Amino acid sequence: MLHGRATELAAVSGLLAEAREGRSGVLVLRGEPGIGKTALVEHAVASARAEGLPVLQGLGVEFEAELPYAGLHMLLHDRLGGVAELPDPQRRALETAFGLASGPAPEPMLVGLAVLTLLSEPATETPLLLAVDDAQWWDRDSAHALFFAVRRLHAEGVALVLATREEGPVSGFGELRLGGLDARAASALVDEHFAGLDVTVRYRVLAESRGNPLALRELPLSIAAEPAGAGSGSVPLTDRLRQAFHGTASGLPPATRTLLLLAALEPSGSLAVIASAAAALGAGTGDLPPAEHAGLVRVEEGRVVFRHPLVASAVHEGAAHGERLAAHRALAGVLDAPGHADRRAWHLAQGATGADESVARALEETADRARARGGQSAACAAYTEAARLSADEGERGRRLVLAAESAAEAGFRDRAAELAARVGAPIAPELRGRLAYLRTLHAFWAGDYTLAHRLTIDEAEHHEPEHAAELLGQALHFAWYLGEDELADTASRLAALRLPAGRPRAEAVAFIAGGILDETPPVLADVPGATLGDRLMMCGIGVAVGQDAAAYELATRLATEIRALGGWGRLPTALFFAAEIEVFQGRYSAARETATEAMRLAGDSGQPQWTSQFSAVLAYLDAVAGDEEECRRHAAEAMADIAGGAMSPGAPWARAALARLDLGAGRVTDALAGLERLTRTPTRHHICTLRAVPDMVEAAVRIGSPERAVESFGYFAAWARRVGRPWALALTERCRALLADDDTAEKHFTAAAGLHERERQETEAGRTALLHGEWLRRARRKAEARDRLRHALDVFERAGMRPWAERARVELEATGQSAGAREEPGPLSALTPQEARIVRLAAAGMSNKDIAARLFLSPRTVGYHLYKAYPKLGVLSRGELAGVVG
Repeated sequence: MLHGRATELAAVSGLLAEAREGRSGVLVLRGEPGIGKTALVEHAVASARAEGLPVLQGLGVEFEAELPYAGLHMLLHDRLGGVAELPDPQRRALETAFGLASGPAPEPMLVGLAVLTLLSEPATETPLLLAVDDAQWWDRDSAHALFFAVRRLHAEGVALVLATREEGPVSGFGELRLGGLDARAASALVDEHFAGLDVTVRYRVLAESRGNPLALRELPLSIAAEPAGAGSGSVPLTDRLRQAFHGTASGLPPATRTLLLLAALEPSGSLAVIASAAAALGAGTGDLPPAEHAGLVRVEEGRVVFRHPLVASAVHEGAAHGERLAAHRALAGVLDAPGHADRRAWHLAQGATGADESVARALEETADRARARGGQSAACAAYTEAARLSADEGERGRRLVLAAESAAEAGFRDRAAELAARVGAPIAPELRGRLAYLRTLHAFWAGDYTLAHRLTIDEAEHHEPEHAAELLGQALHFAWYLGEDELADTASRLAALRLPAGRPRAEAVAFIAGGILDETPPVLADVPGATLGDRLMMCGIGVAVGQDAAAYELATRLATEIRALGGWGRLPTALFFAAEIEVFQGRYSAARETATEAMRLAGDSGQPQWTSQFSAVLAYLDAVAGDEEECRRHAAEAMADIAGGAMSPGAPWARAALARLDLGAGRVTDALAGLERLTRTPTRHHICTLRAVPDMVEAAVRIGSPERAVESFGYFAAWARRVGRPWALALTERCRALLADDDTAEKHFTAAAGLHERERQETEAGRTALLHGEWLRRARRKAEARDRLRHALDVFERAGMRPWAERARVELEATGQSAGAREEPGPLSALTPQEARIVRLAAAGMSNKDIAARLFLSPRTVGYHLYKAYPKLGVLSRGELAGVVG
């Protein structure tokens, strides 16, 4: 019986009920050791099995925390028969991750997708419970893959109950924080286990346990055995419990303690392995019963299982140093099969008393295997330990570089920097560049863009042109945050490289450098044979020189290619360019869908620089819609991640968003002040800044201070002439109209309208019509003004630009013409961004399976979102969607 856990039991029951109804969910149980997490997990498992639900169970094991995908392999063991049915890229990724096949290191996203497919397919007929205990000891790679999958489960009937300690790295899910039992429940638990307990002891147990169920069961015996007058003092409860378990274990025969120590050190718990190692230390399985009778361990299916993880911890900490060394060596001695090489290497390492090159080599091989399986976190730990055991300084430095590289790949930024800093001189020439790259990454992560740029420029000078081009491409990215001079200097270095003519990299570099330096930028055209990094940089330069249509085509093509490869690391980059262009083209609903998807991907892949950027894009979309609260929230998120006081990646977009918000709300003075800050060095060349200059001109003119915008407008006009795009020249003419006197303003408005027709950006054409209409109304040419204002109102209402629609409505009614009823938002406005994106893809003829593959969801979740969208759209079937969306 679980005393005092009515709320928690109801939450578990609710989760299972939701699963039976076909809805997926997650319940995280968080709390200190002994608080009752395992009991609740076991209750969930028993309840599910009593209802006939299949259950997959996983357990975090402290000494497996550095074995790649160990936790996930245990959880999915009963589903491995379905791996062969996975789509080929997912199958290969999961087989490689689990060591079932060899191949290139799998992309983490593909492993996560494979887990998603394995979990969602079996659940189509019946609900499924996943139960994971001690998740704080799951390896990082397993946790990432599982969390990626469960975040995308909605309508599959998959329930996850996950228990973790306070420090467990689990976030983003519904949580129950388990506290101590109340006085009544605590008393009932003590009375259930210790009827007739001495009153004084009972009082101390209830007082000192603080309602911790494990303490309520363990402290009575411990306190009863204490000398009179003894007390717990200030010892933390977890340590107190560990001491109690140690006290029990220390009273056992020496051979029994040896067996317990071997079991505590061997993560598999295999009785056969433990017995073989025990033989070398003078013990055997016949020595185990005293520990079983003491309630410290039990044997299940050939494994020694501790009553509680704190028992294993107490046994480990209570053993003498020499005893631990001997136990590790004994275990290493019996783990001689090839399949046990990794565990053997770790035991050898833990049994070493000093530098040992043979053990260091074994650990490096373990790290290599982990890296090949995509387990960068595990690889980092093994390389680091191998470096510690290296006798040769050169080998130590090489292994530290490998450890730092793995840490960087795993997303451990501070750890990567710390490991790189430990590499001493002398260093082999072939390692210098890799070490420089690691230090460059750290400088960039820390917000020191100047140092990152200088380190990359310096390193490029030591390499042949092909590799130098790659380094200078990275330097261009860093230079973007520093200013135009640094950008031009870096582009000049790139252009000066003597790359083989006709090669893909040479073509890509010609466009990238030319886009920054040439008086007339080259025309963007994809170079399929170029690297993904080069093509992404080409896409960004294409946006920077106003070639929005071509850049959008390339961005969407690259996103499709990256999705097919399963490489989530680069996908946010391609989606950012796509979202930017959707904003510039006034396709705000599509931009919100893209940014929302990319924001989630960036969060899943641990890329805060992109979560900053996408938060800022969402802030801009909120500003356009007039949603002040959401705009300020997203802008604050975008500007929060400022390392070392440096500008956050999303800050320029966020500031542009706040200025647009103020302009739409009529706070024109505030808008102008914000835009003045934005249009200064080092951000005046940024894409979002350039595109905000027409806002600045409008704001300056509206408050009667046009001179405050003259310099920025001159910069924008020069850029527009250089890129030569009709849409940019149209905005230039619109600004000239605002800055001109009444005698010449109209010719500029007329020129702007003609240029809009040549390269249509509907919302910008609408803003030009609004400003022209306002000018005509002030000139008492009301009939002419009405046509422009009516057109502007229609554009703004269709685009969801509420502040601008209201402004157009007021101006139109000021001409004496009724603006009519406010246009209802489009049918898709009632949908969430996820629903809207799925509906658009379904309307285009894609199947649920194809949509699922594109958006990293399960087919059932796609169907669930469509089912929710149909009544909102007033349709009954998929075939009607094209008429609604079109």
